[in-house]
Amino acid sequence: MLQQDKLVIALPKGRILDEAMPLVRAAGIEPEAAFDDPHSRLLRFTTNHPHIDIIRVRSFDVATFVAFGAAHLGIAGNDVLMEFSYPEIYAPLDLGIGGCRLSVAEPDDIAATDDPGRWSHVRIATKYPEITRRHFARRGVQAECVKLNGAMELAPTLGLCSRIVDLVSSGATLKANGLKEVEVIAQVTSRLIVNRAALKTRPDEMAGWVEAFRRARGAQA
Repeated sequence: MLQQDKLVIALPKGRILDEAMPLVRAAGIEPEAAFDDPHSRLLRFTTNHPHIDIIRVRSFDVATFVAFGAAHLGIAGNDVLMEFSYPEIYAPLDLGIGGCRLSVAEPDDIAATDDPGRWSHVRIATKYPEITRRHFARRGVQAECVKLNGAMELAPTLGLCSRIVDLVSSGATLKANGLKEVEVIAQVTSRLIVNRAALKTRPDEMAGWVEAFRRARGAQA
């Protein structure tokens, strides 16, 4: 059930948070001082609006909190939205932050002679098994996915899988670990997401904050 007393906004920890906060503040939301305290262990924060709280969770969990109504609004990458495909989530606005790509990579020595267009079966280490299976199924390739939550680049060197699917920004991490990007599955940016039930039960409030973020996005474009 959605909380009706306070509006809850879910924000992702990590790199995306640094890019998201200028937009959050430009939209008129300022968290309490503890939010910027690196020593604080709080996960829920008050804001300059008495009826609005911010929660800070893992990027993958933002979508889950919003989909199940524990939060009303959130910021999540479209990689997360594609992986879970929650029907309860509406994503009205591309915020234009967190730009990267979801790609297939393999060791340099394999990539030198490999042709991804000729694959019929691949074993892949990834945090995104659903996206990966759908991507390869569209061209008739069977993808056996090994789910990892991090350190994907170790999988080929330790013999777990020859290939990985992971987020790529500059490509420096792949290069440092002897891997080469061989295929791009999707371009990734972060979106403002809204719980669909909240859109029905609090339409004016939700629409107002979507518009506030739209203006903030436009001002920083």
